[in-house]
Amino acid sequence: MSSQPLFACGMAFLFLCAMPARVYCRASRPNEENRASASQASKAGARKQGAPAKQSSPEEELQQAINDAGNDRVALVRNLEAFLKKYPGSRQRPQIYRALVEANLQLRDKARAADYAERLVALNPDDISITILTIQLLEQNGGEAGLRRAANYATRVLEFVERSSPEEKSPKISQEEWATERKRDRMSLLALRGRLEMKLQDTAAAQKDFEASYAILPSATAAEQLGEIAELKKDLKAAIQQYARAFALADAVSASPGRREIRQKLGNVWRLARGSDIGLGEYLLLTFDDLSQANSAVKPRKNADAREPSEFTLRKAPEGTPFPLKDVKGKVLVVNFWATWCGPCHALEPQFARVAAEFQGNPDVLFLAANCDEDESLVAPYLEADKPHTAVVFADGLDRLLAINAFPTVIVIDRDGKIAYRSDGFEPLTFEQDLLAAVRRALAGANNSAAGDGFTP
Repeated sequence: MSSQPLFACGMAFLFLCAMPARVYCRASRPNEENRASASQASKAGARKQGAPAKQSSPEEELQQAINDAGNDRVALVRNLEAFLKKYPGSRQRPQIYRALVEANLQLRDKARAADYAERLVALNPDDISITILTIQLLEQNGGEAGLRRAANYATRVLEFVERSSPEEKSPKISQEEWATERKRDRMSLLALRGRLEMKLQDTAAAQKDFEASYAILPSATAAEQLGEIAELKKDLKAAIQQYARAFALADAVSASPGRREIRQKLGNVWRLARGSDIGLGEYLLLTFDDLSQANSAVKPRKNADAREPSEFTLRKAPEGTPFPLKDVKGKVLVVNFWATWCGPCHALEPQFARVAAEFQGNPDVLFLAANCDEDESLVAPYLEADKPHTAVVFADGLDRLLAINAFPTVIVIDRDGKIAYRSDGFEPLTFEQDLLAAVRRALAGANNSAAGDGFTP
């Protein structure tokens, strides 16, 4: 569920119209050669004139009902409803209901559209898009009974979203994107249900839902509604706080409340509490700064205090098991920094693995492939498909210490903690030979840096 339309009503009508029609042909006029046989057929037909005409099938009648309506939406609704009255158990009901929803929406008969949308939900309770449309139609149509049904539908969709798991996501999106979208869905559904509860005058339930929605993802909609609830309770301090948040969060997006309207509400409660507008501007700026700081908060940097590789604790990829480098001091460390989206990294990996295999069993050298993806959820499927032969870890700030700005980058750190070799990118024809020689020099204790300098621990 997203801000994009959830249900393309026009496609339903096209689906119905695309149902195969039975082709009817007229017999051609008999020529001279076949006049006799035509005469005999005519006589045979005359003998059968008293036989009853063949009845049309329900599918043929449905097609005829659609053809007779043409482009007239009123006639289409009338014909389809007549068909349903005659064949209430038709297997085509889902498609017919969708066509009736679309036609009634075009005719701006929202009550009728809501009725058929609810019938669709009854047939297909797992159809989330039509359920959302039904909620919207019931809310617009009003009426306490309809609002209560809409709130129940919102609860059903919310429970569906909360039950969803990453295993059900599309392989085209990452787990991080899936989690973000799930948060947005939960935020929106809680706010939607809260709005319905407000219309049903269930203020306590509405406040609970708006608070939960805001906690998941702060929004101007939830903050404004919480401001209105606080104002109803004559809690002016809370109303000022929530209206100020709503004002700071509101933007040009059509789904967000307008700043002008929120500003008027905020001004009213501020004057009730303070007697004038003095201080309101400063309060708004402070609120805006607080929200901006909270929204732009970055994740704490891993190994932020580490000054040399041996002080780092990395994590094995993809499971995240701690991988401390405390024992690397005095040894040679060879690290291939890579990312899942990097094509050359994929090409380099088998060459890097062959060099690592040359030193297999040597306790004085450690080969690592350090992943630098921002979205770590992409790593597991990549490793499952690629199956690298060297130990894979998350870089966890080691790339920051060594100033990695391009991928792939391979670095050799000698026994003294100095950079003995650095390759930004790689030359396929000479990479293995160059890296092999660099590792051997580092193991021998030679400190001639191919990069020209080292880094300060």
